[in-house]
Amino acid sequence: MSFILPSSFTLSCESEYGQLKKVLLCPPVFMQISEVINETQKHYVQENINVEIALKQHDEFVNVLKEHQVEVFFLPALPDYPEQVFTRDIGFTIGKKVFVSEMGCNIRKGEELILKKWLKQYKFSHLELTKERIEGGDVLVDGKNLYIGVSNRTSQAAITQLQTFLPDYRLHRIPFKKEYLHLDCVFNIVSPDEALVYSKAFSNKELQLLASHYDLIELSESEQFSLGTNILSLGNKVICSLPQNREINRKLSQRGFKIIEVDFSEIIKSGGSFRCCSMPLVRK
Repeated sequence: MSFILPSSFTLSCESEYGQLKKVLLCPPVFMQISEVINETQKHYVQENINVEIALKQHDEFVNVLKEHQVEVFFLPALPDYPEQVFTRDIGFTIGKKVFVSEMGCNIRKGEELILKKWLKQYKFSHLELTKERIEGGDVLVDGKNLYIGVSNRTSQAAITQLQTFLPDYRLHRIPFKKEYLHLDCVFNIVSPDEALVYSKAFSNKELQLLASHYDLIELSESEQFSLGTNILSLGNKVICSLPQNREINRKLSQRGFKIIEVDFSEIIKSGGSFRCCSMPLVRK
């Protein structure tokens, strides 16, 4: 792994489905369920995480990214942060602005300091969202439209603060049932007019809003549990997805998407999948 940027560039992210050019990851060197912080972890706390397997699966993910011309950078993994593999939550890029999150869970507080140090080291400016909790798993970008989950990890006050930094954007506040961790665990945008959704997580009002913007592709309960919405688009309708989510992979394939199946079964035990494990730095 290289921790050195080969050259300077401008951070930019315009959507969830554009061509992914550069991304920030963190290897799951110290990954474990040390304190149960979401519903998925409750099911796996006894068997916990096999780090050796998790590292192999993460390496396979990295190889897929590189095969598709995505330049991959890494945050250093530190033993104090067992959830650090989920780089999406600690920061996010909207347009040409990079935001550092205020983590909504105590066990994850401090991860944002590592990101800030990395950004400072390579002279990337950033904006801090402070005092009110917000995590990147609740933030989805589609041009000038932002879909922000109102959750246990992201507050209404944080969304109001975010709006002050982005006056030219339209923010859609999307509450969902509290048992689901982040918005990207129940909703994800895969093209300008298509999105994945687990309808049972939303009220009729929120579903109608989402349906007014996208053709919604429904997930089953079992595939929601295995994080079927938490795919990662690489651009040009190419998507990283779990092999066990056969039904949603079939639906996407029928719509012209190319599905790259990557085994992430060990990593998803902690409640996150491909989107959670990737912070786009440049996506056109």
